[in-house]
Amino acid sequence: MTDVLSTLLTVNGERLWDSLMELAEIGAYSDEATGLTGVDRQSLTDADAAGRRLVIEWMTAAGLDVTIDEMGSLFGRREGSEPGLAPVLAGSHIDSVATAGAFDGCLGVLGALEVVRSLNDAGITTRRPIVVTAWTEEEGVRFGTDMLGSAVAAGRLTLDYAYDLVDEQGLRFGDELVRIGFRGDRPVRLDPPHAYVECHIEQGPVLAEQGYDVGVVTGVQAISWQKVTVHGRAAHAGTTPTELRADAGLAAAQIVVKLREMVDSGAYGRLRATVGHLRTSPGLPSVVPDRAELTVDLRNPDDAHMAEAEADLAAFLTTLPGTQPGLRVETRRMAKTTHVPFDEGVQDVIAAACADLGHDTMRLMSGAGHDAQEMAAITPTAMVFVRGEYDGISHNPREYSTPEACTAGINVLATTVLRLANH
Repeated sequence: MTDVLSTLLTVNGERLWDSLMELAEIGAYSDEATGLTGVDRQSLTDADAAGRRLVIEWMTAAGLDVTIDEMGSLFGRREGSEPGLAPVLAGSHIDSVATAGAFDGCLGVLGALEVVRSLNDAGITTRRPIVVTAWTEEEGVRFGTDMLGSAVAAGRLTLDYAYDLVDEQGLRFGDELVRIGFRGDRPVRLDPPHAYVECHIEQGPVLAEQGYDVGVVTGVQAISWQKVTVHGRAAHAGTTPTELRADAGLAAAQIVVKLREMVDSGAYGRLRATVGHLRTSPGLPSVVPDRAELTVDLRNPDDAHMAEAEADLAAFLTTLPGTQPGLRVETRRMAKTTHVPFDEGVQDVIAAACADLGHDTMRLMSGAGHDAQEMAAITPTAMVFVRGEYDGISHNPREYSTPEACTAGINVLATTVLRLANH
């Protein structure tokens, strides 16, 4: 065991960076708000299919045995000297939001691929197999449920549930998976691997503020997504007295303000609340809105505080019809996960890799959801965070991490995977 823990593996940082930049060209667009080139490669689009094909090409060139499961997730297996042992999985996702940068998810997939390439370069055969994974629909922005591929693989969600999800255009997930040619025949439910490790850009400011390139992730906070629909009554904007209106737009605004008041109150711990989508209809300047649709994203590292926030928001929603007779409010759950702690043993392997590679580090919780939280239900799991620049901004073309930080993070991933795969 001492020999295993003393082994180090470093990667070709220039090759890693070139791969990141090449993949970013698929789905690239010119972002008017920033003047930068962003990435729009949403799940099961033609751009996503093109990205998948490139990743498969690279996996195959690295000697991996590539399979695709019933959810379209990609698995590239590098055999070990003892093929019957449970493998070590490493990966993330390549689907994006509509306004993405080059790093979210992609660093974890291409970083894991770079680990394999570097093992090949060094002529190293690990005891356990290593599997590079690219999960389907991690973001959840198209079909409304995040970590979808990994959640089905881990058994939290069913395959039928996933196939029946529809996007804003009414297109069904299962049909789109077939359309782009990525409904595979590998059974979606995973046998528990030996361990799962995911490297990801932090998507926050903590590492940069504290002066670290690399962080050890202790877990993921609780996440709640729901869609709220307010039904009002359309009316003429100029002739309808205020007291006779059932204004769905006003009610939506009250919900947004209430959420901010809840956050600012401090009564719910470190609650974060976001309305990322808000749309009214008929959407005309001279008509009182008869319908408002909004999404509510709640995050909290404490499950009890999250439950209190959800209950108090639900109670507030029941009061809205009393403020405007004729209003009706509906809610629909989109996604919900509790706080997920990561395995302390895998965290310790990552921390030791950081120290042995000469990187000072810290432990921190993830504010964003990741496929790792789904894998944590079936196998020892932890994550490596890489420092982001510009206050760690993400889901924005300004998202950026330096080549040096990316290489540092993937060196830590490589050494961690090597040690786990030889254990």
